[in-house]
Amino acid sequence: MALESTPTESTRSDARRRAILDVAKEVFLAQGYAATSMSEIAARLGGSKGTLYNYFRSKEELFSAFVVDTCQGPAMEYFDPLPPIGEGRSVRESLIAIGVTLMEFLQLEDMIAMHRVVVAEVGRFPEIGQIFYEAGPKRGETRFTEFFEEAMEAGRVPRGDARLMGQRLKDLVMSDVYLRRMWGVLPRLAAPALKAHVASSVDIFMRAFGLTP
Repeated sequence: MALESTPTESTRSDARRRAILDVAKEVFLAQGYAATSMSEIAARLGGSKGTLYNYFRSKEELFSAFVVDTCQGPAMEYFDPLPPIGEGRSVRESLIAIGVTLMEFLQLEDMIAMHRVVVAEVGRFPEIGQIFYEAGPKRGETRFTEFFEEAMEAGRVPRGDARLMGQRLKDLVMSDVYLRRMWGVLPRLAAPALKAHVASSVDIFMRAFGLTP
């Protein structure tokens, strides 16, 4: 008769870390950074604060892990499948696909909620702004830069400042929509309206950088 497998120490540790991050996400998004304490998170987990500190040495470290966990998985899911600019479709179509993907990602409720937490708290706790930037937006900037570097290497767009091009595409796509979504004065855009907004932004971008479709 086969013996039942038992969880390894590593598996139990991973499960405990996952549970901590799930509770931290719930509390940080509901209460903000300042009002959240390690004691409350430990109490909700049903363990000691000492056990919590075995996994995360400070609230700042836990917040950083929460941001990475909330951003990185969805970002990979959204952006990694995108083909390089101009591969299998026109440059314009590629840029529209990238822009739509960005806005779909930014319209996720978790992304909106986390950005609101950071904006609300950064005046009192400047460190969380840096944590958020390093774990979220900076990674996005790097990915957008890579899109244009790859396109330049393949000769699909003229050589230039890949980072600048990525930043300007991002800024145009987010303009007039993202902040109003974050402020709660604009509902989530349906797919046709979102694509029309992105297409308009891409056309402005292409004219500014002298790109051909």
